[in-house]
Amino acid sequence: MSNREETRRIQFTGKSSYIVSLPKQWVNELGLKQGDQITISREGRSSLKITPVKEQTKSSQGEEAILEISREDDNAAIVRRLVSLYFLGYKIIQIKPKSDRLQPGQRNAIKSAVKGMLMGGEIISDSIDGITIQVLVNLLELTVDGAFKRMLHLAKSMLHDALLAVKETNLELAKEVIDSDDEVDRFGFYIIRQLKIAIQNEYMLQEMGFVNARQCLGYRLVVKNIERTGDHAVLIAKDLLEFKESVRKDAMEKIED
Repeated sequence: MSNREETRRIQFTGKSSYIVSLPKQWVNELGLKQGDQITISREGRSSLKITPVKEQTKSSQGEEAILEISREDDNAAIVRRLVSLYFLGYKIIQIKPKSDRLQPGQRNAIKSAVKGMLMGGEIISDSIDGITIQVLVNLLELTVDGAFKRMLHLAKSMLHDALLAVKETNLELAKEVIDSDDEVDRFGFYIIRQLKIAIQNEYMLQEMGFVNARQCLGYRLVVKNIERTGDHAVLIAKDLLEFKESVRKDAMEKIED
């Protein structure tokens, strides 16, 4: 029998209670003892989840993050810190000024990042005293596999359109390629966030369809390569906009091959 799975028989005691014993080894490994509290919750239609109260408290504390910024903080640095908290799986991110108030440029940079980079991110409050962001996306609505396929499709389309734009010297199409890059990044950021959550939570790991955490690393490497494909397409489009001329026909044929 795997050390991750045990079979137990449900017992009936008293007039209305059912009890199930827990494996002694598991109790010891989790540092539990007689008298400790646990929470039992339903997971879907056919599963029960048992969580020590201390772990549940620790988990709930990790759902909210506070990002304090000062008047002198660079907009790009603020966005990088915001994206990092998104990667870490926080459901609510509060952005507050260390003193005084948020500057107009800082607020605009944050709102643009939420809209263009953080999939599922919604601003639920916005003022000079702070911005609160909540991540609303549901794992069941957009699986990692689904996001991965959509990201791959977008990147392939970008590369195809970039080459077509060069072939036809189509500047408008080149601009569309550049605009599509944000959407590829959004899917990439979302996948990385979900992989981070899966690595930290064995139940979520199984719900996402992974056998072990090592598979998450494989997904991360592939996502990075897809991002590079999108980046290369953008570079091709930018070169066309800068030089405004196509490449030689023989060179184009080699690129397409």
